[in-house]
Amino acid sequence: MIHLAPVSATWPDPTGLRADVATIGGPWLGLIVSKKVGDAVTRHRVARRLRHAFAQVRGELPVAETFVVLRAYPSIAELSTDELADQLRAGFAHRKAQAAFAGAR
Repeated sequence: MIHLAPVSATWPDPTGLRADVATIGGPWLGLIVSKKVGDAVTRHRVARRLRHAFAQVRGELPVAETFVVLRAYPSIAELSTDELADQLRAGFAHRKAQAAFAGAR
């Protein structure tokens, strides 16, 4: 499952006072890999594959300043990095994702 959260120019610090918050240089990736996916070794392997797959497709996002949160389901443990990248591309091409990107421009 892919959740896209386009951000405005002032998010996450509308006051502009926090120097520790990166506001440029996205897209940013968040991962949710629960214990339902498998033991610790499996969860870490899935997280590494997801990060690598995201690195392959991040340049294809139409809006750079986007937060992408991926929730891993148990069946994801069986997929290769290339299969994960293909699923990410399909998710980013989905009409709801495209509408979210259009709203962020």
